[in-house]
Amino acid sequence: MILPYSLLVGHEELRTALEIAYVNEAVGGVLATGQRGTAKTTTVRAFTMMTVGRLPVTLPIGATDDRVLGGWQIKKLMQGAAEPEDGLLVEAARSPARMLYVDEINLLDDYLVNIILDVVSTGVLSVQREGRAEDLRGVHFTLVGTMNPDEGGLRPQLLDRFGLVADVLPEDDPERRRRIVETVLRFEAERDDPASEFMAEARERDARRKASLDAARERLDAVRYGPDVAAACARLAAAFRLIGHRGDLVLGRAGRALAAIEGEAQVTERHLRRVAKLVLVHRRGHADSGTLPAWTSEDDARVDELLPGSAG
Repeated sequence: MILPYSLLVGHEELRTALEIAYVNEAVGGVLATGQRGTAKTTTVRAFTMMTVGRLPVTLPIGATDDRVLGGWQIKKLMQGAAEPEDGLLVEAARSPARMLYVDEINLLDDYLVNIILDVVSTGVLSVQREGRAEDLRGVHFTLVGTMNPDEGGLRPQLLDRFGLVADVLPEDDPERRRRIVETVLRFEAERDDPASEFMAEARERDARRKASLDAARERLDAVRYGPDVAAACARLAAAFRLIGHRGDLVLGRAGRALAAIEGEAQVTERHLRRVAKLVLVHRRGHADSGTLPAWTSEDDARVDELLPGSAG
C-alpha cells in the first residue's frame, strides 16, 4: 500500500503542480526536483493512487528500446506467430492516469529522451523495429519526472517540455519532521488493519479530494479569462526573458486550472501569481547544461510588481 495522499506532510508546491496538470492536461508535464529522500516518488504515487486507484506507468532507467517503444511478443514469436506488443509510451497513453512517470529523468538515455520529446509534442509514435513499421497516433500522456539536481542537469529541450517545475526541499523544521516520522510509522503499523480509524479517515479525505479535482476538470471549460490576464502573462514572460511563447500560454492554462480548483468563474492575476514560480523557474535564462537557477525573494518581488492586481 502507498501512503494516502492526504497523509503527506508538506510538498505543497509539488502537490499543487500535480493537481493543476490533472485538471488541465494542456498545461503539460510536471518535474519535481530535489535531493534524494525527500519523498518525490512517494508524492507522485500517492497522487495517482488517489485519482485513479493505480500506480503510474513507470519508465525505469535502463529500460530497453522494445520495452519503451513496443515490438513483438517474444513468446508468440517463438511459436511462429507475430503479435505486436505495446511499449511503455502507449501503455501510459492508455492507462487510467494517462501519465508516464520517469524517476531520475536527468539520467535517461539521450536517444529515449528524443523519442519522448517527439511523442509529447506530436502525439505520434513511429515504431520501426524488426519488421514492424507503423505510426501510432493519439499517444497523449502527461510526462511526470523526478530528479536530483546534485546528479546532473536536464537537457534544455526536455526541461522546456515540462509545463511546471516544483522544487522539493527537505524539511528543516523539527515539528514538521516529527509529523512526518509519526505519520509514516503509524501508517506502517495500521495500513493492514481493517478497523483502523486513522486509515479510514485518510481514505475518506482522499475520496473527497479526488471528487473535488474531478469536479474542477468538469468545470474547466466554463472558466473564463479575465480582461487583463493575457497582458499579465505577456508582461511576466518578457520580464523573465522567456524564449518563445510556450511559457506565456502555460501561465494562462495553469491559472485557469487553479481557478477551476478553487471554484472561481474567472482567471485573475491572483491565480497567475500562485502559479508564476511553477511556470517560470525553469524557463528563465539558464546554461546549456539545463541547471536551474534558484528562485529568490527578488524573483517573488518582481512578480508582485508585475501583477499589481494579485494582492488580496
